[in-house]
Amino acid sequence: MADPKILGLVLAGGEGKRLSPLTLDRAKPAVPFAGLYRLVDFALSNLVNAGVLRIAVLTQYKSHSLDRHITTTWRMSSLLGNYVTPVPAQQRLGPQWYTGSANAIHQSLNLIHDEKPDLVVVFGADHVYRMDPRQMIKQHLDGGAGATVAGIRVPRGEASAFGVIKTAADGRQVEAFLEKPSDPPGLPDAPDESFVSMGNYVFSTEVLIDALHADAADEFSKHDMGGDIMPMMVEQGRAQVYDFQSNQVPGTHAENSGYWRDVGTLDSYYDSHMDLCAVVPAFDLYNSAWPILTHIPPHPPAKFVHDDGDRVGRAVNSVISNGVIISGALVRESVLSPGVRVEEHATVDRSVILDNTVIGAHALVRNAIVDKNVMIPAGAQVGVDKEHDRARGFVISDGGVTVVGKGQRVTA
Repeated sequence: MADPKILGLVLAGGEGKRLSPLTLDRAKPAVPFAGLYRLVDFALSNLVNAGVLRIAVLTQYKSHSLDRHITTTWRMSSLLGNYVTPVPAQQRLGPQWYTGSANAIHQSLNLIHDEKPDLVVVFGADHVYRMDPRQMIKQHLDGGAGATVAGIRVPRGEASAFGVIKTAADGRQVEAFLEKPSDPPGLPDAPDESFVSMGNYVFSTEVLIDALHADAADEFSKHDMGGDIMPMMVEQGRAQVYDFQSNQVPGTHAENSGYWRDVGTLDSYYDSHMDLCAVVPAFDLYNSAWPILTHIPPHPPAKFVHDDGDRVGRAVNSVISNGVIISGALVRESVLSPGVRVEEHATVDRSVILDNTVIGAHALVRNAIVDKNVMIPAGAQVGVDKEHDRARGFVISDGGVTVVGKGQRVTA
């Protein structure tokens, strides 16, 4: 086949309940990450960097922030017929919202019929990683598969918490999808590891269309890509797995290759940010050969002011965005988004601070996530006394991280 015509579909309709309160006012893929980005930017950057330049983003819950980000940021060359466009639930098949990831695509089949692609690449929108999809597409074409799913290797002892892919002896043909098995199967070349689905797929177009129609006619189906469509592909002998470990992304190095995080919980979201603060980060934001693309807000550069005794503006092992002012304060192992202000003698320690939040003089924020537009008054403490945090209405994650919602009032 000559270069195949490819349509990208990004599944961005997730409600993200486990990320609440960060998702009270926005869809999960619109949650800010690493200062400047939204979660959806990672999937879109991987596709666009690989030359997949016609992409529909399927949205549903609280989609205004996500729609605005996509339409103002991801503006492609219309002269060449390229686009990234949000597509809300259109209720083309009746008065119903998306009832699952497969149903979202089934309701949006007009996109596929209009574009007439050879392949449909389906990516999730809420993971942090780099991947070159061209290598997965090549395996799909070379292997003659109807469907190819990306699998990531995890220790067998941890795999029972996920949907697991059982392969044949060749390590590529999929024999079964197992939902949270008590005894996950090992891999042919690594008995102590199992394949877990990443939620990224490549489909031959006609195979996908036939599967979606069959799934829609099944009244017992949950209309899920991983739970229903892929087991159907396995039953037909048309499913292969692509080993994410083999993916070679331009510009990556041994210490940060193969990074993938599902940031679906508050603790995983927090831990992924802490990964960025390491001297040699596990995920490298500085890879210009495979950039993570986004809109950069028009703020001035970050500013550190005062050098008078212990009144010194400084940040250590931290990610500081543009527009931040650290005024005689200490920031340590933290990620600060644009427009944040940290006033004199305040301390921010191992925390994630989102846009335009102000941390008053002598305040202490530790082991916390603070959403946008929060005013932390002078002398207040957040993340220090968990019972006091609960009494003020803040969320405490399972791992003990304090989370302050967008615009939430903070008292001393």
